[in-house]
Amino acid sequence: MSELRLLLWFRVVWAMGLLLVAVDCQSTHPTEVTALQVIRESLVDPENSLSNWRRGDPCVSNWTGVLCFNTTLNDSYLHVRELQLLNLNLSGTLSPALGRLSYMEILDVMWNKITGSIPREIGQLTNLRLLLLNGNELTGSLPEELGYLPNLDRIQIDQNHISGPIPKSFANLNKTMHFHMNNNSLSGPIPPELSRLPLLVHMLLDNNNLSGSLPPELSELPRLLILQLDNNHFDGTIPPSYGNMSQLLKLSLRNCTLQGAIPDLSRIPKLAYIDLSNNNLNGSIPDMNLSDDITTIDLSRNQLTGNIPSSFSGLPNLQRLSLFNNSLNGSVPSNIWQNRTFNSTQQLILDMKNNNISGVSGSLILPPNVNLSLQGNPVCSNASMSDFCRSSMALVSHLQSIPSNSTDNCPASCPIDYEYAPGSPTPCFCAAPLLIGYRLKSPGFSYFQPYFYSFEVYLTSGLKIKQFQLDTTYEWEKGPRLRMQLKIFPEYTVPGSNEFNRSEVLRIRSLFTQWEIPDSEIFGPYELLNFTLLDPYRDFIPTRSSSSGISKGAVAGIVIGAILGAVLLSALASLYILRLHRKKYQAVSKRRRISRASLKIEGVKSFTYAEMKRATNNFDVGSEVGQGGYGKVYKGIFTDGTVVAIKRAQEGSLQGEKEFLTEIQLLSRLHHRNLVSLLGFCDEEGEQVNIAYRSGMIFSVIDEKMGSYPSECVEKFVTLALKCCQEDTDERPSMAEVVRELENIWQLMPDSEPHNSGY
Repeated sequence: MSELRLLLWFRVVWAMGLLLVAVDCQSTHPTEVTALQVIRESLVDPENSLSNWRRGDPCVSNWTGVLCFNTTLNDSYLHVRELQLLNLNLSGTLSPALGRLSYMEILDVMWNKITGSIPREIGQLTNLRLLLLNGNELTGSLPEELGYLPNLDRIQIDQNHISGPIPKSFANLNKTMHFHMNNNSLSGPIPPELSRLPLLVHMLLDNNNLSGSLPPELSELPRLLILQLDNNHFDGTIPPSYGNMSQLLKLSLRNCTLQGAIPDLSRIPKLAYIDLSNNNLNGSIPDMNLSDDITTIDLSRNQLTGNIPSSFSGLPNLQRLSLFNNSLNGSVPSNIWQNRTFNSTQQLILDMKNNNISGVSGSLILPPNVNLSLQGNPVCSNASMSDFCRSSMALVSHLQSIPSNSTDNCPASCPIDYEYAPGSPTPCFCAAPLLIGYRLKSPGFSYFQPYFYSFEVYLTSGLKIKQFQLDTTYEWEKGPRLRMQLKIFPEYTVPGSNEFNRSEVLRIRSLFTQWEIPDSEIFGPYELLNFTLLDPYRDFIPTRSSSSGISKGAVAGIVIGAILGAVLLSALASLYILRLHRKKYQAVSKRRRISRASLKIEGVKSFTYAEMKRATNNFDVGSEVGQGGYGKVYKGIFTDGTVVAIKRAQEGSLQGEKEFLTEIQLLSRLHHRNLVSLLGFCDEEGEQVNIAYRSGMIFSVIDEKMGSYPSECVEKFVTLALKCCQEDTDERPSMAEVVRELENIWQLMPDSEPHNSGY
């Protein structure tokens, strides 16, 4: 008789079924359910986007815009992590009940029509990272309580009607990097206490009613990159200390009623953009050596006198020099353009209208990329200067576009909601894109074309997609801001891969909505205007609800998610045990016994081979209930009537004695409602601006009852499972990546259809 080693299970459990029961048993914390219902009642929802908030459980039933932690916390409840209500045409008011969503990290109600004030109760959300209220019709003042949010990274209240002062309590926001409070009616001075903020990089307070003096203390902000205060009503001068902002990239103080001299900005090594236009600045322009990164210098509409500094020459990235409507005199130095080498995408605008300029020093031959305007200066009395003194010039257009790859030679047009992917290496590839409204709020340039390629590299790198998957059109808006329409296409992999799967759509969307795309120095802060899903993706992120309690998509997500979870957990558990057996084993001699004294484990019994044989009618084929690569499983009945499952190891396995002990001890400690319990073992006859995948026999572990299956699917699944078992956490894939790969494997299966899964 061959040597045997048997593992005895207390009862047979179908793990996937239990996983489904477990999902159904989870629920959202009652306090948060009530809070969401109150929040819903305070909003006006003309398009019924939130109608499913009236039934089911917020987290389990997939309420529109409600994203929860994917596991229960210490109180055994699910909790709301994000409230994503972007661009749903909502009106009404924000309820104080928002303060009861105590675990919430992101509050996003951007681009709606919500009125009323900002509830002070939001200041109770100590986990809040992103407060995104921009693009509404909010009024009232900023609550002091917002200044005590210890984890706030970004506050966006721009494009509302918020009034009153900036609370001094905002100086306590030690983790905040972004102040976007432009386009409101904020009044009073900028609190000098804000200079204590250690991480602030963007201060956008333009287009308000701020007054008082500019605080010199702002120069102490150690990481400030953008200071944008245009269109306010300040008194006094630009503090000389602003020339010490060593990290500054953009200084924009346009139309701020400022007086006095221009400070020396030559000590700012990466300064790219200066706009001090439309003030009352006087005196001469300092002869300062500006950064080679400078793209824009706008000093127009002031009271400046003296000569144009020669230091403006030789700036390799300069795009626009605007000095019009001043009292400058002397000659224009021609070395501003003569010392430059222009490529086909570069352009230089020199606007010096309405000064006292008397001539141009040096050559009058301008490269085709350079436009010089001298209208309204004494130099225009010279007939030879007529080309530079015309009333209109071909200045940089506010409408710009980059031609994409032509699809003119493709056959008939794509089906509705699909279009030819212009950058795809596969000719005439029809695919369904994601449509994204995107805007650069404070770009560091005046002319985009030289930076277009760099922008696509930056964005596709941040999204972790290929550059040819992105198609971009853009338009300049007042600000200046750069509005874009992005189309992101799926990558062609196999025939039929002309759509993103659900996990990829959710991944890309979360990178935008959670502001996880890294900031760029030249492109500055961005904002998400919309994330439009065409019909192939409409059910992935529900913004409309079905008429029944739980939508089919939600049920499918739960079922598929549970099945994938069960498969993954099974694979991980099996591979975890296999990792304990990595050493090469030698076959043990037959009839060898191990000391039962070493296996005195509470609750685990040692059985005889005779008992196993009697319980299974001598391992009769009629008792067999399953078979895998490591052995067969039999149904057994003990003399006391107990029904058990008995796993009989396959003959020829090379597992050693020590490893068998380790497996028994490990399984005896595993207790979970979704796992069967270990009752005992048998070690008789035992052998275990072989590890099949090590011996090349991986296909032998597949149950024959599976029928035919694509070998590449098995290989991909095993590869994925092995990655999940890497010791280094950085080498293991995230759960989102695991789900995405499982969906890709599913799509490779014959006659398979994509299923929606959630995570």
